[in-house]
Amino acid sequence: MKTHNNFDEQFEFGGKAKTWSLIAIAIGVVVIALGFLTGQVERTFSNLLLMGYYTTCVSLAGAFFCAVQYVTQAGWSASILRVPHAFIKVLPIPAIILIVIIVAGLTFTHTTLNEEGHEVVAPYLYKIWGQHGIVEEDAIIAGKSGYLNLGFFLARVIGFLLAYILLSRLFVKYSTNEDELSGMSNYDKSFKLACVFLVIFGFTIPVFAFDVIMSLEAHWFSTMFGWYNFAALWVSGLATMTLIIIYLRNQGYLQWVTQDHLHNMGQLIFGFSVFWTYLWFAQFLLTWYANIPEETAYFYKRWEPDFKPWFWLSIVINFLTPLLVLMARDSKRSTSILKTACIILIVGHWFDYFQMIMPGTVGHFTEWFVAVSWIEVGTFIGFAGMFAFLIFTALSKFKALAPKNHPFLQESLHHHI
Repeated sequence: MKTHNNFDEQFEFGGKAKTWSLIAIAIGVVVIALGFLTGQVERTFSNLLLMGYYTTCVSLAGAFFCAVQYVTQAGWSASILRVPHAFIKVLPIPAIILIVIIVAGLTFTHTTLNEEGHEVVAPYLYKIWGQHGIVEEDAIIAGKSGYLNLGFFLARVIGFLLAYILLSRLFVKYSTNEDELSGMSNYDKSFKLACVFLVIFGFTIPVFAFDVIMSLEAHWFSTMFGWYNFAALWVSGLATMTLIIIYLRNQGYLQWVTQDHLHNMGQLIFGFSVFWTYLWFAQFLLTWYANIPEETAYFYKRWEPDFKPWFWLSIVINFLTPLLVLMARDSKRSTSILKTACIILIVGHWFDYFQMIMPGTVGHFTEWFVAVSWIEVGTFIGFAGMFAFLIFTALSKFKALAPKNHPFLQESLHHHI
């Protein structure tokens, strides 16, 4: 076993990784511009919302990961905390992008058909309740107007994101202070902060999902929807963290990370993928069995021929991949298998968010296979490139890739399962 590690080594972001991330960003910018210029404005806004929400959720997973490790006083993860710390440092940018997308989607309007088939002027996003005058005409939306109004809606979304950013950045501050000062003071602060953060996060993240995603189809509601979104956030975040750890290790960094650490990440991905499936199935089964029209309307849209293949593909990818690939111990300890599973799950949860958003925004497509086109692929590539660029830039700013004065660092270095 290697006993000497250079914790003062800094990550250098350059070469092919930097070039390809910039190319991906350029592709995304071009595709988004073409989407607007070719008249596919509603579809482009929907894809922007999808990826803005996705990257924000993945960044939030880093904050949640740190909080969980501190509250549970976990030792195994101490040596990899710089990766979720980078997610925290990146969080403000996708959060701001998401807010801009939401405000723009509510501000710009177009002529479209409402659910009764009448022509109306409505915003590109949240058209059911964001449409001027809809409250007076729609009894259901009128009943929700005390909660679902523009001012309170934006206040909640911005307030939640601001709270997550301010609280989570303290994890990074205390950890970097810990590198300079020995002792337990900063660790104790992190522990107390984690307790506060998890309470706030636990109560607000379902509401955040209700607001940003579920309110796109404001006539429908599900109390399970928030936790279902949380499970997707957590699994996709874990998969992204694991992928970055593997990349850094392959590039010669984080050499203290062993197959045992990757095994733990694989266990978390596997376990919470099953949890995601449980929530997906429970929400779907209860709606199907009760067969109440106002509840089944949500799934009816997703069972239309243009969305049904993507609906089932989402559950197949996000459940069967971890079940069949990551159940075995050896699979979770194989870098190549774990990396492949993470890539599949990242794409799989894109399909999950796709089927949450598109039927309620874009509506019907002529054929199922045109539902995913160059706009969807290009926007995904652009945001993936942006996220990679931001994460690796954040990692390069740390003076060390391990919290060298973390009280559990030695336990993490000698972690074995």
